Amino acid sequence: MRLSLRYRLLLPLALLLVGDAAATAWAAAHAARHAERQLAQQQWAIVRTLDEPRSTFPLTRPVLEQMRGFSGAHFTFVPAGELPRETVSTFGEPHPPPTSVPRAAHTADAADPRLGPSVVVAGEEYRCLRVALREQTPPRRGDLYIFYPESLRRSAVADAVRPLVFLGGAGVVAVVLAFAFGSRLVRRVRALGARTRPIASGDFRPVPLTGPDDELRDLGAAVNEMARQLAAFQEELQRTERLQVLGQFSGGLAHQLRNAAAGAKLAVELFLAENPGADPEPLRVALRQLARIESNLRQFLALGKPPPAERKACDLGELIGQAVSLLKPQCQHAGTTIGWEPAAEPVIVTGDPTQLAHLFGNIIGNAVEAAGPGGEVRVRLTSTRGAAHVEVSDTGPGPPAAIAEKLFDPFVTGKEQGIGLGLAVARQSADAHGGRIAWTRAGDRTVFTIELPE
Repeated sequence: MRLSLRYRLLLPLALLLVGDAAATAWAAAHAARHAERQLAQQQWAIVRTLDEPRSTFPLTRPVLEQMRGFSGAHFTFVPAGELPRETVSTFGEPHPPPTSVPRAAHTADAADPRLGPSVVVAGEEYRCLRVALREQTPPRRGDLYIFYPESLRRSAVADAVRPLVFLGGAGVVAVVLAFAFGSRLVRRVRALGARTRPIASGDFRPVPLTGPDDELRDLGAAVNEMARQLAAFQEELQRTERLQVLGQFSGGLAHQLRNAAAGAKLAVELFLAENPGADPEPLRVALRQLARIESNLRQFLALGKPPPAERKACDLGELIGQAVSLLKPQCQHAGTTIGWEPAAEPVIVTGDPTQLAHLFGNIIGNAVEAAGPGGEVRVRLTSTRGAAHVEVSDTGPGPPAAIAEKLFDPFVTGKEQGIGLGLAVARQSADAHGGRIAWTRAGDRTVFTIELPE
């Protein structure tokens, strides 16, 4: 049978509460009986003292008043064989003794001392003990009535019981507080469980961390970390699936495009060979663009595959300068201004020059397209603390908000005729070189930052 965590926590507390209440009640009752027995023993001690043969003092009113001062009880002595009017009493006004109270046997002193039954004298309640004195001396023979005030008895019992009641009450309060804490703990566990269920359905948003800083809060933080890792795994899985689709798609397409680019390249080379007097610069730019197309196709085919192991020293200023020069005809045609600010000293990194050329070409080319006619693109290279920093900014409107968070994922693009591979290739190239690429919006400019270790 499944037992809820609530009952596992609260059932022992409930049993403890019942046990504490029962123990307190038993201890209080025992303390009350013990206090009453002590009062009875005190009264019987007086009887024993008066009943000793060596006690020869008469039971006059002054003697009874002294006994009252010691014990707090009233005394009435009725001599044997005398009329009631000669009764000696500590009461201010004479009151006839309650003859309905039976005489207590002396043997009760040792076995189970009692205070006697309850009586009312002058409107006040007393516990009356009637004892026949056994001393045969005439002044000492008769019945001794001991009237112990019920208020004093109750006060003595309350004094004996009060500490136990306080302790029992403190135990009850402690158990109630533990019960409340356990209930709150169960509610927090259930709330945490309710917040984690959406994770199973793919909602990896972090749960709010509420309550005090304790183990449950740590558990909530661990759940958030798990959700974050699951979200990263899901994103990586989706990216891998897109890359697999890209590999299948690009395998056939790249072959056709590469053949077309190779044919166009041969045609331009043939034209240059047959027309030596023609201006060669535009055609050379066309050749470089065709070579770039071939290289891009190879890069797309390698997307999602491990980068080549060969590395060599690369001058970033030279690679970025080549990318800028390739884009200058496009900028002149569109009326876009492009500015290139190289570093004061050569910036050398170890890497694959082809991948790095594609990286810079894609980022700068996207900036030129985003800036559009009349826009401006700035490219700046710096080196600080063992890392190269390339900053490419443009005056374009920036990527749409719907794709801003997935800008570097394959097939994610805001262009009408784009396929969303350029930035994915750029990020793969940066990752392959141990660097990173990011973008931000600074004022009216979109800024891409590439960081590569030197």
